[in-house]
Amino acid sequence: MARILPLFKTEYELARGIIRGEGKAQRAFYEKYSAKFLGICARYIKDRMAAEDVMVESMMRIFEKCSQFDFQGSFEGWCRRLVVNQALGYIRANKPQETDIEEVKDLATWADAGLEAQDLLRLIHELPSGYKSVFNLYAIEGYSHAEIAEILGISEGTSKSQLSRARSVLQERLNNNTVYL
Repeated sequence: MARILPLFKTEYELARGIIRGEGKAQRAFYEKYSAKFLGICARYIKDRMAAEDVMVESMMRIFEKCSQFDFQGSFEGWCRRLVVNQALGYIRANKPQETDIEEVKDLATWADAGLEAQDLLRLIHELPSGYKSVFNLYAIEGYSHAEIAEILGISEGTSKSQLSRARSVLQERLNNNTVYL
């Protein structure tokens, strides 16, 4: 059986191909990252079709803005940031940020509670959109409160408060056995 060598051996070669407008590079990029980027969108946007639309819009935006990538750091990380920003833009355009509710330990708590990823995703989707955005950015994407404040246009204190409240709500739902595993 013949083995086909990948056309683009590194993410930088792939980025250069996209910058040059090569269709093969765009296709290879889409095939490699579309599922991962859809997962990111789905963490922020409950409606599957809307998440898919945002993922496709993100891909187009990456192709349009790729020339701005400075080859410092990870190309995938640069793209992920664009995807997250696109999802947050969708949320801002379609829902007002909600800012009131009530601390969980860590994501390890969820695993200890026997929660499957899809159950956690469902619980996160049930949070008010402001809490959900902050929780996703902090606990899943790894952004700092300062970065979250800048991305969402809120204060650092608001970011910390919304994270705390999101964790509280999630923990309360776990403690009250409102999660059906």
